[in-house]
Amino acid sequence: MAERQEQVAPDAVLTRIGQVVMLHHGGDREEARTRFLALWAEIGESGAPLHRCTLAHYLADTQDDPGDELAWDLRALSAAEELADDGGDSADGEPAGVRGFLPSLHLNLAADYVKLGRAEAARTHVRRARRAAGALSDDRYGDGVRAAITRLELRLGE
Repeated sequence: MAERQEQVAPDAVLTRIGQVVMLHHGGDREEARTRFLALWAEIGESGAPLHRCTLAHYLADTQDDPGDELAWDLRALSAAEELADDGGDSADGEPAGVRGFLPSLHLNLAADYVKLGRAEAARTHVRRARRAAGALSDDRYGDGVRAAITRLELRLGE
């Protein structure tokens, strides 16, 4: 019974990240960035890959400089790849949700490279996003990511 309770117990770090995401979505970008950076200082480069991936993904969205945004998005992708390499509890050995997150991560990187005027790097990541999009569910999130991939492909002449 204790093992089952442990499985359904909320992840405190992900809960804290979610609270800061709500702050950011509420319009307080500067405070969100400050709180995200404080969380990063707690978990850092040696924290759980899921925490690093999620935190870096959202931290990227609070950056003013496109180069800083790219750096955080690269950290998010690196942590996601680490998660995939570690295996997990799903039937195919991959952590639940990792494959579904990769299209968004590659899409973000493609958008970062567009902002930086690096069209070829952007094309590489939009192609990776498209290849990974098969893992997306047929729901609002999946539809939104696929639509964003299509828009960026058109913008890049793909």
